[in-house]
Amino acid sequence: MYSCAQCVIHSCRTGDMSKAPKNCPCLENDKDEILKKYFMEENFKLTYNSALVESEGYCKLTRIEEIMDFSKKCGFKNLGISFCIGLSQEAKIVAEILTANGFEVNSVICKNCSIPKEEINIKENEKVRPNTYEPMCNPIGQAFFLNKAKTDLNIILGLCVGHDSLFIKYSEAPVTVLAVKDRVLGHNPLAAIYLSKGYYRNKLFPEKT
Repeated sequence: MYSCAQCVIHSCRTGDMSKAPKNCPCLENDKDEILKKYFMEENFKLTYNSALVESEGYCKLTRIEEIMDFSKKCGFKNLGISFCIGLSQEAKIVAEILTANGFEVNSVICKNCSIPKEEINIKENEKVRPNTYEPMCNPIGQAFFLNKAKTDLNIILGLCVGHDSLFIKYSEAPVTVLAVKDRVLGHNPLAAIYLSKGYYRNKLFPEKT
């Protein structure tokens, strides 16, 4: 079992393994096998250029700027946006920004194909708005159409939990995330983590019975 989240030593950062916990991944003999994968043709361009974006833009560039910088370094010209209908306005602005910076943009909304939720056996009382026409989110469809458009890089903007997993699974192009959905916290999910020992304590740390 690995427990990097509980580690306070972080030998991986210093390179000094003398005090590394016994279950530290650094102490295992898999580094060479893992390192080889970074030199695979489809991986090295992402590996090298992501490191450059990190060093050159650290604490200087916003996420959207980093995505554009990364795309330019990799030679990506055709960018895809896979977005939630609830963030349509944000998607419009993102598309405008990317286009203004010389990218071709393909965007596909989550409700593409307008498939009723009944098709995936959702009952009326299980809908967000019962007794209305409610199409399912279709992340596989989003991936399908962006694959069809032969995008170089796909950007996730506010897909639901699980829907993002399916989109990533079926996307042929590499995927990055601009923003994740959290309607309660204004799409800032880390706020719950920062407040986990205070306001959200009872919700996030249920008492053991």
